[in-house]
Amino acid sequence: MIRQPTPGGTDAALAAALTAEYAAIYAYGPIGVQLTDAGRRSARAAEDAHRARRDALVVQLSTGGGTVPADRAGYALPFPVTDRASALRLAIEVEERTGAFWRAALPVTNGADRNRALAALTDCALRATRWRRAAGVTPLTVAFPGRSG
Repeated sequence: MIRQPTPGGTDAALAAALTAEYAAIYAYGPIGVQLTDAGRRSARAAEDAHRARRDALVVQLSTGGGTVPADRAGYALPFPVTDRASALRLAIEVEERTGAFWRAALPVTNGADRNRALAALTDCALRATRWRRAAGVTPLTVAFPGRSG
């Protein structure tokens, strides 16, 4: 689906986060199809949040002289999304993986960029917690959001 973040400068970290946002937006299509009512509304809200971050990053990188990575037509999902349970599992994974890219941006950013990265990581962690609750997964929270292993 999305690769793990790699070290680099601010623009590289933000470009990697943008790629993660593209993949998250794509994933919420199959997720939303398998949910109903409140779950579908939550998926739409999550997709909207990722779209807003994507749009802000595109503007920031393009006006700041950075490279804006291209979105792909599609992304490989880590497993088939065939029912509510797999949709919720993917939603959790999407938020955890996207959060990892924002976490990777923290040490190479400062000022407003660091604040944006921290806000994005926090948003991903909160959404992952909500998805865990909906899926009945425990524990609901993780000690260090965005950190793998």
